[in-house]
Amino acid sequence: MTADIHFLLEAARSAREKARADYSHFEVGAALLAKSGKVYSGCNIENLSLSLSLCAERVALLKALSEGESEFVALAVVTSSNQPATPCGACRQMLWEYAPDLQLILAGAEGEDYEVASLPELLPRPFRL
Repeated sequence: MTADIHFLLEAARSAREKARADYSHFEVGAALLAKSGKVYSGCNIENLSLSLSLCAERVALLKALSEGESEFVALAVVTSSNQPATPCGACRQMLWEYAPDLQLILAGAEGEDYEVASLPELLPRPFRL
């Protein structure tokens, strides 16, 4: 999985370069690895009406789902901060619904250091019906 991790981190870094973070200036890129082997990337896209903004993680997930993917292995998230950041609560909930056992690879803008976490670690009690 180490090769996959570095490949996903590079894909997330590339996606981050396309971020539209005109208000927060906090650029995020994500790369979602489907079980099929295909990678779907996304970046955060902000809107003046902040509730209409989308996080990079959800953009990547929605792209994959809209292409018919249904099983996911890992998600890399790279931010413009020097420190790794976890997905927000809304992203965690959405990811949990479609990929409850997802592995997350979290990295900051600089260097090759990253953290690995599981989605159940970050969202131990998801909303369920």
